[in-house]
Amino acid sequence: MPLPTINITFSSLAVSAIQRSQRGVVALILKDSTGTFDTKEYTSVSDVQSSDWTADNLRYIKDAFLGVPSKVIVERLATAATNYNAALTRLSVKKWNYLAIPGIATADVTAISTQVKTWRDANKKTFKAVLPEASADHEGVINFATSGIKVESNTYSASQYTARIAGILAGLALNRSATYYVLSEVSGITESATPDADVDAGKLILINDGEKIKIARGVNSLTTTTTSKGADWKKIKVIEGHDLIQEDITRTFENDYVGKVVNSYDNQSLLIAAVNAYLKGLEGDVLDPSANNSVGVDINAQRLAWQGIGTDTSTWDDQKVKEMSFQSKVFLSGNLKFLDAVEDLTMAISV
Repeated sequence: MPLPTINITFSSLAVSAIQRSQRGVVALILKDSTGTFDTKEYTSVSDVQSSDWTADNLRYIKDAFLGVPSKVIVERLATAATNYNAALTRLSVKKWNYLAIPGIATADVTAISTQVKTWRDANKKTFKAVLPEASADHEGVINFATSGIKVESNTYSASQYTARIAGILAGLALNRSATYYVLSEVSGITESATPDADVDAGKLILINDGEKIKIARGVNSLTTTTTSKGADWKKIKVIEGHDLIQEDITRTFENDYVGKVVNSYDNQSLLIAAVNAYLKGLEGDVLDPSANNSVGVDINAQRLAWQGIGTDTSTWDDQKVKEMSFQSKVFLSGNLKFLDAVEDLTMAISV
């Protein structure tokens, strides 16, 4: 009788969602011939041995930890490596949220963008990357486009500062966005002459408000909207919500359901109830409580599945279709409304 534990698991995930979201994992790829290892995983900056890295690479790792992620995975490549394929292959089977490759050359950015798109679109991974000047037009790629970033005696290019941005995004809770996040260590930047146009073009930039340096708006590189990817898909916070729910439901389904429970309508109903309870628990921070955030049996998909093997369903009403589970497949669909953060104010005053 294992199925009811799914309700407990989903309830626990909903309760811990905000806490878990602000403890994301950063993946870095660094070219460095100091050591002979391929991978290092750090849960604290104090774990990092300075003898393992060049001074620049050590600084990038420490920059990532400034955002307080739960872990930083560093994939090392030899300085003579001509591509990032070996490191990408190792990362493809690990759990992480944001990738950065500080120092990446412009010529390599497109290849990494393409890999991230493939991971998300074809492999259904929730990986994201912070890349410099990457006009990828995709929600999984953050196009960081500020240079001349002065931190004490160092001046960072956009490429070099991506580790810091990845750490920030991995460490943010889902109940806030990256918009106006203050970079207290930054004393100056090369300011954009057209910040509004840059944001509209899907660029994540830093701005100087006269007192402090901060992120202009938490956007990813998506600029082309469609009926399936609306304007809210441009927001990093919203995509984080998408990814959290996908990860939680997928992991729980695989761990507690696949192969352990027969595919009956009763068991599907229990699963649906558990998922809907989980979604209810996310309302207020991730999902809009005024909306009907729920899933149920995808009646059209299930009907088409039966028709696809020659079954006449013309006499079946919707309830009959729901009750007729199909082979090992579970067809669910629903509607979710994600919450963005408060970022814009319009005030009309009459005097």
